[in-house]
Amino acid sequence: MQKPATKTRDRLIETAATLFRQKGYHGTGLTEVLTASHAPKGSLYHHFPDGKSDLAMAAASWVSKGMLQIIDDSFAQADSFADGATTFCFKLAKLFDTADHWRSCPISTMLFDGPDNDAFRQHADHILTSWSTRTAEHGVRLGMSKAQAEAAAELLLMTIQGAWTLARARNSADVIRRIPKHLYD
Repeated sequence: MQKPATKTRDRLIETAATLFRQKGYHGTGLTEVLTASHAPKGSLYHHFPDGKSDLAMAAASWVSKGMLQIIDDSFAQADSFADGATTFCFKLAKLFDTADHWRSCPISTMLFDGPDNDAFRQHADHILTSWSTRTAEHGVRLGMSKAQAEAAAELLLMTIQGAWTLARARNSADVIRRIPKHLYD
């Protein structure tokens, strides 16, 4: 009996993540999430007692796990921080090119564009810090000092965020692909 509940919960989270990325927090209705995820009406509040805000936090965490995996995959075979960062940028550019629902930053559309509350801001900070921390851990593994790795990771993620905005404006991921040239050449 626990398995179907987990599957319903996962469907709700994955569907919400996609819809929040496409339409933003305020543009996505709970009925739309339930319909698209083929979930029974009562399941939403069973799994997410505080409703949409709980669902958005869970969706952001789910997306973050995927991003952490992309970071790990990008740096796994890298010989240097620059090599791993280059792979990371190219993977993100490919996501931008091939998946319409990745056209916007998944965290900002769920948390920053959601209700103006401290819990959302703190959760976003936690997620973005985890991305920077994971990236820095790879830098240390690749021979950088902790301070160098932390600075390099923060610069990379700040640059990616800005490049993502330019890519959206230009409707082209080429700006994301150029990040390594600007940072490491």
